[in-house]
Amino acid sequence: MLTKEQKDRYHRQIILPEVGEKGQKKLLKSKVLLIGTGGLGSAAAYYLAAAGVGKIGLVDGDRLERSNLQRQILHQTSRLGESKVVSARQTLTALNPEIEIATYQENLTAANALRIILDYDLVVDCSDNFVTRYLTNKTCVVTQKPMIYGAVSHFEGQAMTILPGVGPCYHCLYPEPPSGDAVSSSKEIGVLGVLPGLIGVIQATEALKFILQQGKLLVGELLIYNALNLEFFKLKIKKTPKCSVCGINKQ
Repeated sequence: MLTKEQKDRYHRQIILPEVGEKGQKKLLKSKVLLIGTGGLGSAAAYYLAAAGVGKIGLVDGDRLERSNLQRQILHQTSRLGESKVVSARQTLTALNPEIEIATYQENLTAANALRIILDYDLVVDCSDNFVTRYLTNKTCVVTQKPMIYGAVSHFEGQAMTILPGVGPCYHCLYPEPPSGDAVSSSKEIGVLGVLPGLIGVIQATEALKFILQQGKLLVGELLIYNALNLEFFKLKIKKTPKCSVCGINKQ
């Protein structure tokens, strides 16, 4: 049974026929892992916490820098130099003290990915580099964990939901990472501050829909948003039969 406090907190959600008390209980029992607590992770984590996701895991080995504050809304100027996951936990706990926030003050690596991801129902990829995205994707395919991908650059963002065994994976979308010369570090890529917020909210929306088993997910579809023109469009993405991660040639 939901407590009186929970009914009050989540009232505007519970009165939705697609949610109800049954759906809210699903959210409270769910466990969602976020890879990264930067721009995408800030928005996604904040709304997942507000919605009542019972356990939110945060993976990030970085410390807060002043240049992060233009878009990473989980953090504050007074916390400069602090671990991002510790700063994020402070903000999320202040918003919703009823949920559990687990922190992993480390970057995702081949050595820890399986250990961390196994405990969660789904993964929201809010990372900012190709190495981490490929690793997260491969681990999610191996463990059969849903993964919600998001990325931003300049004035454009994109998102896709990956259901292993159902639709294409990230490796189907990008079989090869760009060459070394084409990839800049996150510090060298400009981004409009509000853009990660919008894409992060889309990722959170997909996560909530998956948990509630409501609506149509972005499976096999890449959602692309252009902020300059204020345009959304979708690209159909096919599962690659010979994909080295999810296909017949998987390693």
